[in-house]
Amino acid sequence: MSRPARPEDVDDICRGLPEVELGISWGDRPTYKVPTGGKGKGFLLFRAPHQSAVDPESGEMYDDLLVIMTADAAEKEALVADPSLPFFTIDHFRSFNAVLVQQSRLGEMSRDELAEILTDAWAAKAPKALVRKHLGDG
Repeated sequence: MSRPARPEDVDDICRGLPEVELGISWGDRPTYKVPTGGKGKGFLLFRAPHQSAVDPESGEMYDDLLVIMTADAAEKEALVADPSLPFFTIDHFRSFNAVLVQQSRLGEMSRDELAEILTDAWAAKAPKALVRKHLGDG
């Protein structure tokens, strides 16, 4: 098994995928998008602190949240339901195929697990031909 994931792995993994650029969405939030250029769709967003996502213990707004897209509601549910993974969701994202994770908790999964989840997020937003070229037909 690979080493625990770290926040800096997010950039390495995202930039290692084809036709990815770091841009902005939701106003001013850093967002990894695919493909490069004007048609890019975000698959990972660094979320600003917001009252819709607070730590249940401290009541403080999370300040290190990543929003990671999922292919569909079933994949979202599987990630959130897995007690070995640090993913969660909030009411604000109830009808949105994405999971949340604190960067400070990425170490609760391996770098390989993080790479698989980010690759799936990329594949959910990338043009189908690019996904086939990168991942094959399987």
